[in-house]
Order: sequence, then C-alpha cells, then structure tokens
Amino acid sequence: MATTATLDNIRHTLEKYVGKKILLKANKGRKQIVTKQGVLETVYPSVFVIRVGHGENTDGYRRVAYSYSDLLTETVKIKVFKGNNKKIS
Repeated sequence: MATTATLDNIRHTLEKYVGKKILLKANKGRKQIVTKQGVLETVYPSVFVIRVGHGENTDGYRRVAYSYSDLLTETVKIKVFKGNNKKIS
C-alpha cells in the first residue's frame, strides 16, 4: 500500500513542472488509452490539473484532473517536454 510520503514525493516532483508542456497517456480500461498534450496547470494536495486545448492563446481549452495515485499505479503516465518540444521522462 502506498504511503502518504510516497504520494507527497510525487506531488513535490510535479510542482517543479508547473507551467511546462506535457504528454499524458491515461488508461481508461478495456484497452482504451487516451493520449493528450497540454500544460501542467496546477498542483493541489490530492490532485493535479492539466490544461488541454487547441492552442496556448485560445479560449478553446478544458481542464482535466488526475490524482497522484493514478501516477503511482501507472493508470496515468506523464512525459514532460524539454525546451524545443523534446520529451524527457
């Protein structure tokens, strides 16, 4: 079972990437994998929020929230883009 310290470590790691462009892969079950590209917008005590949209300067975007336990159980996987859209893990 995951400890609170483990989830806190995940949260502190994500805090470093707030405002960065990320690639998110979420397993929705029954072999449905959703891939989204967006910006890590906010980190809260129990969830993190990703802004997904068509462009950075448009109002046509939406927010998606996931819990840190989703990352721990690998239901959600995140890759952070470095500089010129190069991915890092």
